[in-house]
Amino acid sequence: MELELKRGSRTARVETLGGELVSYRDETGREYIWSGDPAYWSGRNPLLFPIVGGLKDGKVCVNGKEVSMARHGFARRREFTVADRGEDWVELALEQDEETLSVYPWSFRLTVRQQLTDDGFVTSVTVANTGDAPMPFCLGAHTAFRCPLDSGEGFTDYDIVFPQKESCPTLVPDAGCLDWNRTLPCLEDADILPLDYHWFDELDTLIFHGLKSQSVRLVSRKSGRGVEMSFPGWPMLAFWTMPHKKAPYLCIEPWRGCAAVTGEGPELADKAFCITLAPGESRTLGYQVRTL
Repeated sequence: MELELKRGSRTARVETLGGELVSYRDETGREYIWSGDPAYWSGRNPLLFPIVGGLKDGKVCVNGKEVSMARHGFARRREFTVADRGEDWVELALEQDEETLSVYPWSFRLTVRQQLTDDGFVTSVTVANTGDAPMPFCLGAHTAFRCPLDSGEGFTDYDIVFPQKESCPTLVPDAGCLDWNRTLPCLEDADILPLDYHWFDELDTLIFHGLKSQSVRLVSRKSGRGVEMSFPGWPMLAFWTMPHKKAPYLCIEPWRGCAAVTGEGPELADKAFCITLAPGESRTLGYQVRTL
């Protein structure tokens, strides 16, 4: 079910399947979120929970028991319920059921708040441990923005722009796994990374760990239009578009967690940047998008 949000002349649509914000239009009617055209990629803005990326051989141990879990976890394929809503915001919630407990044996409440602002939107995610045992989880965003935004432009007319110069290589996946020591030079005392499909054709995903910046812009060199995402509290940032497709979108992805890392332990709690909540504890992470 889709829900419409409105703030002045700006609008958004939120889908209860996955709790996703699947459309955002400014006062001119310009759409910023990718349409989900399956010719390129049917996703739009999935929430990644309770894992980010893929597991080694698609499996992980939870309390000593090996289970299988699809890439990026199960939340994006689950139907959320409407917990509360106003004209320009909505809160959607997901709780455990028999199916989730078979692969993730914890009681939880996952609440996603989608809120329009005067110049964009804010997505906030709260994870609560409603059970009686410590609960590990990873979390990530995967927001796909149309790129280019306007006719007469191309993907390579856009830059990724950081607010300060960065010297940070990209991690290089190897057979689906990451290695902190396996990197490729990418940002070298630079605050601008021009978009080029070759990065994604060769690496699939640009993955950064250790950035000083807590925001990033995707902006057209021709029009100056684009988006700015602020992501305080997220230790990793990734960029992705479907390789070998010349797809007209770019995903900006703050991560708290990542794909399997060489040498990590077998348990879910061993994964990089995993958060473990005590019974009754909750944690909120969010990001803000502003149109330019």
